[in-house]
Amino acid sequence: MKESLKIFAGDLKNSFKDLLPIIIVVALFQGLIIQAVPANLTSIVIGLTIVAVGLALFIRGLELGIFPIGEGLAVDFAKKGSVFWLLLFAFTIGFSTTVAEPALIAIADKAALISNGLVDAFWLRMTVALSVGLAIALGTLRILLGHPIAYYIISGYILVVIITFFAPPEIIGLAYDSGGVTTSTVTVPLVAALGIGLASSIKGRNPAIDGFGLIAFASLTPMIFVQIYGIIVYNLADTAAVAPVVSEIVEGAKTVASTYTFSAYDTFMELIGVVKDVAPILIAIFFFQYIIIKKSVAHLHKIVTGIIMVILGLYAFIVGLEMGLFPIGETIAFQLTDMGNNLLIYLFAFLIGFSTTMAEPALLAIAIKAEEISEGNIKQNVLRIVVALGVAIGIGLGSYRIVAGDPIHYYIVAGYILVIIFTYFAPKYIVPIAYDSGGVTTSTVTVPLVAALGLGLAENIEGRNPLIDGFGLIAFASLFPMLTVMGYGIHAEYYKKKSTEVKVEL
Repeated sequence: MKESLKIFAGDLKNSFKDLLPIIIVVALFQGLIIQAVPANLTSIVIGLTIVAVGLALFIRGLELGIFPIGEGLAVDFAKKGSVFWLLLFAFTIGFSTTVAEPALIAIADKAALISNGLVDAFWLRMTVALSVGLAIALGTLRILLGHPIAYYIISGYILVVIITFFAPPEIIGLAYDSGGVTTSTVTVPLVAALGIGLASSIKGRNPAIDGFGLIAFASLTPMIFVQIYGIIVYNLADTAAVAPVVSEIVEGAKTVASTYTFSAYDTFMELIGVVKDVAPILIAIFFFQYIIIKKSVAHLHKIVTGIIMVILGLYAFIVGLEMGLFPIGETIAFQLTDMGNNLLIYLFAFLIGFSTTMAEPALLAIAIKAEEISEGNIKQNVLRIVVALGVAIGIGLGSYRIVAGDPIHYYIVAGYILVIIFTYFAPKYIVPIAYDSGGVTTSTVTVPLVAALGLGLAENIEGRNPLIDGFGLIAFASLFPMLTVMGYGIHAEYYKKKSTEVKVEL
């Protein structure tokens, strides 16, 4: 018991360190730029404390429950030798978790409201969920076949670009964003564990090179499917009657940001919501474990304890965010757009991108696994900083794109070209991790703030169409981490080579 408390105390200390960048950014802008003390300061402090506790519980729960059962399932499927059941499991995990993904539900509802119902929230979610299910299945098949991930991802990007030129402008930003909101805080660790466990149990596979990459597939296919959905919808519907109504969303967000109050009923419903989000994953896991593999779960009490900790941790994390971070973050975003100082907007976008990514649970889970299977060659803290830098650059550049009014696909296509070039030069072990990094950066913390900033900018800048310009920031936040992580890998290899040459000369 004493050892467990000591471990949790260490996790809690690390959680507070992860939140420190967010606290500094918010305090800096609130004190120096806005020059006002938040009315709900006590609530904010309590909220951030709850976030730290939730993050610590979540990480410990992953180690106890999600990682072991995911890797165990992968090993059992490999021993069973049934490709059909393995691919069906992969599809089921991808589809069921995406349908319940809160970030996707939020984006789909906003898209439906802005388009006056032209984009149907339910069918948009079904389209994305189907694409993610197929993506996880395809990524799993790639591990079985041992194909290099770059062939699949680069082919996918080329397909995205081709479809972009046929898709209506109103759907492009939304499609690109859909790729960034599909990978949830709970799905990412399970999918990563599945990929790594599978690669570890198949002879000739390298867990670092072959095990990562499933999340990258889940981020890529929605961009293709949603654009096809948009082509169908906009060709069949009467678009002349559609008028953006984003002001309702923006005003609603302002109201929520300034009037969040603690309610026992709302808090209980948050817990029910988290259980509902996690339930499809648990149903799929235990169905395949007991019915298909027909094997009991080893150390079941530990697994159950870990799953409960994940649920409670995620629940505390979300409640804390709503009390502490979201209200003040959204308020600052709206106040900056009203001030009309573009440089301050870009600075806030950059800093909030960096700080929220450092606190992103999904990224922390991937970084832990990357350090573990690379035997320390990839340091989790360095990886997280590099990814956070990529998100910061992406959101800063994406904000500039909205202000300038440039079409989003010019930036995204140029970014994909750079990804292809970097893939050629980057060391093999870093490429799958870099691809996955783009998918894990936009989850529980980042999506709501980034979406609010994008829609706020599009609403307040004259001549911008919220449906065309308001979406897309999440896509930038997903793209640039791939570049910074591969850049980090290229630099690390160059430094290692130079060090070796110096030693030889000596």
